Amino acid sequence: MKQLKLGIIGMGNMGSSHAKKIAEGAMPDVLLAAVAEREPDRLDQARAYLPAQTALFDSPEALMNSGLCEAVLIATPHYEHPALAIKAFERGLHVLCEKPAGVYAKQVREMNERAASSGVVFAMMFNQRTNPVYQKMHELVNGGELGAIKRVNWIITDWYRTQVYYDSGNWRATWAGEGGGVLLNQCPHNLDLLQWICGMPSRVRAFCHNGKWHDIEVEDDVTAYLEFENGATGVFVTSTADCPGTNRLEITLEWGKLVCENDKLTLYKLDRNEREFCYDKTVGGFERPSSTLYEISAEGDNPQHLGVIAAFAGRILNGTPLTADGAEGIRSLELSNAMHLSSWLERTVDMPPDEDLFLAELNKRAAASRHKTGTGAVFSTEGSYGS
Repeated sequence: MKQLKLGIIGMGNMGSSHAKKIAEGAMPDVLLAAVAEREPDRLDQARAYLPAQTALFDSPEALMNSGLCEAVLIATPHYEHPALAIKAFERGLHVLCEKPAGVYAKQVREMNERAASSGVVFAMMFNQRTNPVYQKMHELVNGGELGAIKRVNWIITDWYRTQVYYDSGNWRATWAGEGGGVLLNQCPHNLDLLQWICGMPSRVRAFCHNGKWHDIEVEDDVTAYLEFENGATGVFVTSTADCPGTNRLEITLEWGKLVCENDKLTLYKLDRNEREFCYDKTVGGFERPSSTLYEISAEGDNPQHLGVIAAFAGRILNGTPLTADGAEGIRSLELSNAMHLSSWLERTVDMPPDEDLFLAELNKRAAASRHKTGTGAVFSTEGSYGS
């Protein structure tokens, strides 16, 4: 059987998790050909559980130049994603990138352009798109049977993290090392699902609270107000300090309301279009259209990360669909960039946000960052990383 020869770059929490599952045979059509990790201790740990035939390298470039891999999975700190992806494209390697696509949209735009001109397969690790509940919401909202969206509310506060979590890596929770907090680390999946299901908003006003609940310099509590082109509005609330937290997504449309909570999808379906009912002169001022409550079945597997990797291999080997094309990664990043910029400037930001202005404001914070490995980093308008 034809197998995809895959290399994993970065053997931290996510990279090592992917490597272990592939090494255990969870995906027969994927061969773990090599891994790369700059930290010697992590490389030694990987050697203990990886098959003998898996090559180990101490740099991404060494892995890419080895000729052992047809594709790479990038699971490094956020700032490195675009630069490493571009190096892979230049070598004709297919790329699956962990979320987020990067830290600032200007850098990711260059990555997308290079991917398009390379002719290789490029995918994003948006594993929440494999969840049948979100797939059903996407189908119902975009199918048109419920009419236009009027309101979106997502409270996603079950990302609880302790101070130990933030202290676990020298790059975590710093502007220079990570480029953001809950928006960039935990919420790329939610922001991706929001735009995938509801479309991109046209304006954003956000309030990001830095180190409100933890000893960190980036945001751990966010409330954002969204405006859409058709007049719909939305509220997005997230935090890493609520315990117990909430994960509730409500979408109100002309024909009712969808509610997703606790992995269950509920539809309150109106018997008439609310917009038509509102202006019907034959109804009373306090009347409401009647509704029927449906528990929506969302059947199917939820393979998460393994499903995304399998779809990536399937695209390369057999031409089957990806879970999420790599070029789509810029959308959730534009949302988080807009929320950061809005909070920094204390004003509403039009979408897409000004990429140069965002980068300038990010650089101010990165230069003053208390990066745990030393001086703050500054990021070029050309997308390269410097110190």
